[in-house]
Amino acid sequence: MAFDGITVAAIVRELRSTIENGRISKIAQPEADELLLTIKTPSGQQRLFLSADASLPLAYLASSNKPSPLAAPNFCMLLRKHIGSGRITAVTQPGLERVICLEIEHLNELKDPCRKRLMVELMGKHSNIIFCDEDGTILDSIKHVSAHMSSVREVLPGRPYFIPATQEKQDPLTVPRDVFLREIFSKPVRLAKAIYTTLTGFSPLMAEEVCFRASLDSDRPATAFTENEQLHLYGIFSLLREDLLEGSFAPAIYYDGEAPVDFSAVPLRQFQDLRADSYQSISKLLEDYYAKRNALTRIRQKSSDLRHLVQTALERSRKKYDLQLSQMKDTEKRDKYRVYGELINTYGYSLPAGARQLTAVSYYTGEEVSIPLDGTLTPAENAQRYFSRYNKLKRTYEALETLLKETEAETAHLESVMNSLEIARGEEDLAQIREELVQSGYIRRKSGEKRARITAKPLHYISSDGFHIYVGKNNLQNEELTFQFADGGDWWFHAKGAPGSHVIVKSQGRELPDRTFEEAAALAAHYSALRDSGKAEVDYVQRKHVKKPGGAKPGFVVYYTNYSMAISTDIRGIAEAP
Repeated sequence: MAFDGITVAAIVRELRSTIENGRISKIAQPEADELLLTIKTPSGQQRLFLSADASLPLAYLASSNKPSPLAAPNFCMLLRKHIGSGRITAVTQPGLERVICLEIEHLNELKDPCRKRLMVELMGKHSNIIFCDEDGTILDSIKHVSAHMSSVREVLPGRPYFIPATQEKQDPLTVPRDVFLREIFSKPVRLAKAIYTTLTGFSPLMAEEVCFRASLDSDRPATAFTENEQLHLYGIFSLLREDLLEGSFAPAIYYDGEAPVDFSAVPLRQFQDLRADSYQSISKLLEDYYAKRNALTRIRQKSSDLRHLVQTALERSRKKYDLQLSQMKDTEKRDKYRVYGELINTYGYSLPAGARQLTAVSYYTGEEVSIPLDGTLTPAENAQRYFSRYNKLKRTYEALETLLKETEAETAHLESVMNSLEIARGEEDLAQIREELVQSGYIRRKSGEKRARITAKPLHYISSDGFHIYVGKNNLQNEELTFQFADGGDWWFHAKGAPGSHVIVKSQGRELPDRTFEEAAALAAHYSALRDSGKAEVDYVQRKHVKKPGGAKPGFVVYYTNYSMAISTDIRGIAEAP
């Protein structure tokens, strides 16, 4: 989600309750466009992280420190000189602008009290952190903007500070009803766009949310709505505005599987089908969201080569399977040729020389069949010709039976590797997947290259009843987990008919409660290719009944006496071991 005015409002509310009246003890500039303020408050020390990065502007209370360069940049030195021990007297937001204003009181060289303002603008590529005097004169900024760079506003020392006009947008917190209706429903664009281009601080996502809450089609032109629909939309908007004015925020991150899709400071009903993790602190939400998103992005980037290799091999295997199926279909007429040969041998003695066809009753079906003949050949030669065709197709059929099983196994193995890439959490997991591909012949080990030392471990959960549950993240882990780690009396779980993790519950000779069975099954469903389906069928059986066929691919097993259950793929509430 864009860092919109509503998110900024939630941050400002949190900062008021935490750092207002706190005293700045440290100022650091970890990166060229970042600030980290350490603030002492009655409730303890707080770290305020501010970023004017064009691609990712941020402001939140950070839980950890960040290393800074040995030589502080000029902007950092200026802030230390003026507000190094200043007291934050107020944290405000003009309207619903994406701007945070920190009012700071400090003593000058003559020990007289002075006031300064630190303006944090979170506006995409126009983001900036601007230090101003009490009268609004710019003292300096983390980014200088000259007249050559912007015709709207210069951001240079000595220039007056002002918030640039936001394209004549309306303040959502104060806009009257008649202005709201006139400005939005007179625009010849889709309704959602009319909303976010009319209201300051509204992102496209929040505009879609207002439309969703009002049950109005966000893609319809704004000019196409009736008066009742317009009033209904305003009523829904007014309820949202009341929540903002009262500070009723409910921060949450929305997930599609393991991937964070978006976050919001207010509930997003349009994402009601997604998993939502709620937070008390908007700062903690932002820290977690961007940490998870960055980790996911980093793993995706590092696994891109493996993904491409596996996807290419998978497409080749599927095409090969389709070709083999087509060839197998061609062998279906082999028995017909055998019958033709037998009928010619039985009735061919009565054929005249040069006959082009034999009509006879099949003693297999009792039906009359017409058999084409080569008039230049004798009946015995025609029969032999059909027997030759039959034998050739029979050999082809027998060879294809074996090849189809091999190709099916190869496709299933590659699909399981693709699933492993989806649930990989770190570089150790990727190293283990790569080793599996080397062992399977998809990647050639370089000359002199030794087998990598693998440190990746299975996932470890604790059931609500205290049983230890282990989840393999790839085929090599599945193999080790099932056949080396698990005992015969432990319970084994796997998604039915789909690539996925082996899940082991250590029973320690005790009987498992129903809740533990359900939680283990949910983990097997979640860490399978069926994770996005919402529900999945899971097979489970004691480990002693699980066997590995000779020569099978890693992670491939068979079992014949099992139980099954349909279970949700949602694993919220299942505790992961520390």
